[in-house]
Amino acid sequence: MLVSVGYIVIIISVFGGFALAGGHLASLWQPVEILMIGGGAIGAFIVGNSGKAIKATLKELPNVMKETKYNKAMYMELMTLLYDILGKIRKEGLMSIEGDVDDPNNSPVFSKYPVILEDHHAIEFITDYLRLMVGGNLNAMEIENLMDSELETHHQEGHVPVHCMAKLGDGLPAFGIIAAVMGVVHTMESVHLPPAELGILIAAALVGTFLGILLAYGFVSPLADKLEHRLNESSKFFECIKITLLANLNGYSPVLAVEFGRKVLFTTERPSFLELEEHVKQKKS
Repeated sequence: MLVSVGYIVIIISVFGGFALAGGHLASLWQPVEILMIGGGAIGAFIVGNSGKAIKATLKELPNVMKETKYNKAMYMELMTLLYDILGKIRKEGLMSIEGDVDDPNNSPVFSKYPVILEDHHAIEFITDYLRLMVGGNLNAMEIENLMDSELETHHQEGHVPVHCMAKLGDGLPAFGIIAAVMGVVHTMESVHLPPAELGILIAAALVGTFLGILLAYGFVSPLADKLEHRLNESSKFFECIKITLLANLNGYSPVLAVEFGRKVLFTTERPSFLELEEHVKQKKS
């Protein structure tokens, strides 16, 4: 939603200001310039990235138009789920969660949290490390190192669309200059035309530079920033899970383990201790 609002503000401000200054909007419509800039940028995007990177970028782009799912309500669901799991371990032992870990979709614990169940990556992350806790002989330090390696891989993989869009934004002004130069070349070979027609050709050439810069800094580069923000939010979600599970492995009670996880959250999404406590009571009842 905010992306659409931002784009509307850009369009109204730039093109509206041009019109208010007495400019003719029709003169900015230059299909050939758009073809050179857009086609050149897309071609460079294809050349500079692998098939996997292109696919990941195209898959991620529609998500920037949606509101982030990592809000306070989702974090309260996550921490309540972790509290329930760790509480069951404390009361009934590690082996009691073996069925929950093997089939979370039919687990009486996980099924109470459909919002978390929809996030397959989060469920996989939680169940994988609970499985290691149940059946492995790894200590807390070894599991922490493994978690760090997996989270680093997750961050690197998630950064691919960010890098692709940033590079695309960086290249657009250069393609705008190319379009402008081509327009100037066309103008120079048309010097036999009347001055009025030459002026139109020069204006069309300058539109190329304008469009390249506008597309780069008004539309594409902000998308790269948006993708990076979403990646950081996703990383924080997994970090919360990691800290909570490690706190439990180090011997802390479920209440304190969840408190450890709560403390790593951004203040804009972090529920207060009382809010989380009330949410846990509601789930129990």
